[in-house]
Amino acid sequence: MDAPHALSRAGSQTRHSMPASGADVHLLAISGSLRAGSSNTALLTAAVRLAPPRVTVALYPSVAVLPHFDPELDAPDGGRLPDQVAELRKLVGRADGLLLSTPEYAHGLPGAFKNALDWLVGSVELPGKAVAVMSPTARSVHAQAQLREVLTTMSARIVERASVVVPLASRAMDADDIVADQTLAVALRSALAAIAADVRSMRRSDVRAR
Repeated sequence: MDAPHALSRAGSQTRHSMPASGADVHLLAISGSLRAGSSNTALLTAAVRLAPPRVTVALYPSVAVLPHFDPELDAPDGGRLPDQVAELRKLVGRADGLLLSTPEYAHGLPGAFKNALDWLVGSVELPGKAVAVMSPTARSVHAQAQLREVLTTMSARIVERASVVVPLASRAMDADDIVADQTLAVALRSALAAIAADVRSMRRSDVRAR
């Protein structure tokens, strides 16, 4: 499987941890935050750089590029998906697993991130996909619970060993700080290794079942 390469409508290329050659697990990281300097985006950017051998991580540019969800455009009888949505679904379909990290607003998921999930509800790319739910803080309990409920409803496969809180000491920490912090880097690497192991295990199970 090729690593998920794409150009968003905003013109930003997805960022990768390493060339696809030699890698057998490709992960797509999606941040639920639109804020510059977001801790969630910093965590996923660090994951790009800390990916274990034979694993690539691509960071989706921004959920801000997606139009408001419209079920009329997602209808099987003549609906036409917006290009940005079709591109997101293609990236999700190419990835072996997803890394999701979202902030919490008013005890819930941010609207732009929920909008992205809504565009995936009617897709065939997400069901059965391995997903790691990651957070830079233990305080966003409501958003985490809502995200898990939505993912379960959408038949995604949450990998618990990879779904971790990587507690940042400060909201000012960026990806460089996370990579440089041995404790945080080890926790993030372990989570990435866990979802990669899950993907490989499911792949072997599928082969044996044929």
